Amino acid sequence: MTTEVSDSLTAEITQATGALNDLRLQNADAASIDAAKKRLGELKKSMAAMNSAGGSKDAGKKKERLLLKTAKVCSSAHCDHTLLNGTQGTRDYGAAEMFCREHVERIVKDVFTSYGGSALDTPVFERKDVLAGKYGEDQKLIFDLMDQGGEQLALRYDHTVPLARYLAMAGATVQAKIWQVGKVYRRDNPVMSKGRMREFSQADLDITGAWDPMIPDAEIISLLCTILTKLDVGEFTIKLNHRKILDGIFEVCGVPQDKIRSISSAVDKLDKLPWLEVKKEMTEEKGLSSDVADKIGEYVKHKGGPSLLDLLKADATLMANLSAKQGISDMDILFTLLRAYKVLDKISFDMSLARGLDYYTGIIYEAIVEASAPPALSSNATESPAPAPPKPKPSKKAKVDDNEEDEVDESQVGVGSIAAGGRYDNLVGMFTAAAAAEGKKAPGLPCIGVSIGLDRIFAIVWPKWVEKGMRSKETMVYVLAAGDGLLEERITLVQELREAGIKTDFLAKRKPKLTAQFMAGEKDEVPFAVILGGDELKEGLVTVKEQKWEFVDGKKTKVQSADQGMKVRRDELISWIKQTPTYQGWSSGRLI
Repeated sequence: MTTEVSDSLTAEITQATGALNDLRLQNADAASIDAAKKRLGELKKSMAAMNSAGGSKDAGKKKERLLLKTAKVCSSAHCDHTLLNGTQGTRDYGAAEMFCREHVERIVKDVFTSYGGSALDTPVFERKDVLAGKYGEDQKLIFDLMDQGGEQLALRYDHTVPLARYLAMAGATVQAKIWQVGKVYRRDNPVMSKGRMREFSQADLDITGAWDPMIPDAEIISLLCTILTKLDVGEFTIKLNHRKILDGIFEVCGVPQDKIRSISSAVDKLDKLPWLEVKKEMTEEKGLSSDVADKIGEYVKHKGGPSLLDLLKADATLMANLSAKQGISDMDILFTLLRAYKVLDKISFDMSLARGLDYYTGIIYEAIVEASAPPALSSNATESPAPAPPKPKPSKKAKVDDNEEDEVDESQVGVGSIAAGGRYDNLVGMFTAAAAAEGKKAPGLPCIGVSIGLDRIFAIVWPKWVEKGMRSKETMVYVLAAGDGLLEERITLVQELREAGIKTDFLAKRKPKLTAQFMAGEKDEVPFAVILGGDELKEGLVTVKEQKWEFVDGKKTKVQSADQGMKVRRDELISWIKQTPTYQGWSSGRLI
C-alpha cells in the first residue's frame, strides 16, 4: 500500500509539472497558472510529509494515516491514469509523430548515402572505462549501469566514442565515411517541448582516415547544410571555430595550461549566458584573474566570415603562437573550399564557439536556428560593455526535499544547437594506446564528424506539420465492398495493388457496412476509395472515388462532394491510379 501510493503520488507530481509547463508555453491566463502551481505545491507537500515521517511508532502511524488520506484522493480515475506516466526525460511518439520523425530520418539517411556513407551500429551501452575521461565537465551526465556480474557499464553518451572504440578494434586503419542513427542517453535536466531529453536520437556521419587538409572538414559542413536545407527548420547558421585558434588565444591571454579546458567550457556557455556571467564563472569559480578574462573577452566577441581571418592575421601576438597560426591557416583553406561548395552564406566564424568536449582537436561547428537561443538572451550577449541584467527572483517555492529537481520554465529555454561536431584526431589513438603493449607505438586515426539532434529538429518541424495538416500514413488506396462483403475479392485486389507498390488497406470485417468502411479510410485520409460491387465485378469494373481534405476555420475536414466516383476497368486500375496527379504528386508526408 505504502509503495503503491508513493509511486502514484510521484507520477502525479510529474504530470502536474508537465501541465504547468504547458500552460506557461501557451501563455495561459494568470489564474490558470496559479491554480496549477497550487495543485503542484499541494502534491509536493504531501510527498515531503511522507518522506519526513521518521521511524518511530507514532511517526509510522502518522505516515500510514497520511498515505490512506492520499490513497483516497488518488483513487479517482484521474489518479489511476498517472500510474501510466513514462520515465522523466523520455516520451512516447504516436503514429502521426512517428510519421514525421521517419520523414526527417529518411532525409538524413538519404543525404548520408548520397555523400558516400556506409552504416554502422554499435551497442547502446559500453564499459564505463570506454566512456570515462572523454567528455570534460559533462562526464557527470553519463548514465551508469551495472550488470549482474558486477561489471561497470554505462549507456552511451554519443555515437563518437563508441565509433572510436570500434575503429581502434579494427586496427585504426579504416578510411571511410561512416554513419550511425540511434538513441543516446544523458542525465540532464530535460526540457521536453524543446527536444532536450535524457533519451534522444542522434544521427552521425564521420569521415575517418588521413586525407588532404580540410577537404573532409568542408565535406562534412556541406553535408550538414544539405540536410538542413532539405528539412523544414527555417533559416539556419553554421557557427565555426577552430580549437587550435581558441587554445592559442587562451595561451596568449595568459590562461594556465591546467585551466585551458575548464575555461573553454565556460566560453562555450556564451550562447546561453551574457558575457559578464561567463566572466564571473571564469574568475570566481575557476580562479582566473579578471585581467586575463577581459583579454579573452576582447577576442571571443568577434564573429563574421573570411574577413575575420584578416583581422586575426594582423594580430602579431596571436600569429606568433604556433597553435593559433596553424588554426588560422586551416581556416583559410576551409573558407576557400566552402566557397566552392556554395555554402559560404550559411557560415559564421564565431570566436566564442568552444564545444566543451575534451576530444576535439581542430575545427568545431554547430548549427543553430532562430529557436536555438533562450528568448531572454540577445544576439549581443557576448559583448562585454552592457551590464548583466539582474536575475529575477525565482517564483517557485524553496525545495521541500533534497531529492526534488528544480522546476524548469520551458518558455524561457531555447532549443539549443540542432547539430554539432568537429575534428578529433587523437580519440582513436587513446584506445589503441591503452590496448598496446608497453613501449609499443600505438597507431592513431584522424577523424571528423557531425551529430544531428533528431529530437530537436522534430521539436521544430512537428508544429509546422500540424499547422499544414500533414498526414500520418502513406496509405494511398482503401478497398471497400458494397453489398455482400466480397471479402475474398477485396483481399485479392488489395494484394495486387500492394504487389504493384501501391500502399493499400481494407477493413478486416467479413461483411462490413459501407459507411464503416468509408469512415475507416477517411480516418487515415486515404485519397482513393476503390469500391467493389458484385454486378460491376462481373462486368470487369470497379468504382474509384478520389477524396480530398481542406482547412476550414483552422480545422482539417474532408471536402464534401456529390461525385459518386468513376468506373474504371479492374485490369487497368493499377495504371490508372499511378497516372493520376494525386499519386504522382505524393512524396512522404507532402500530401495535404
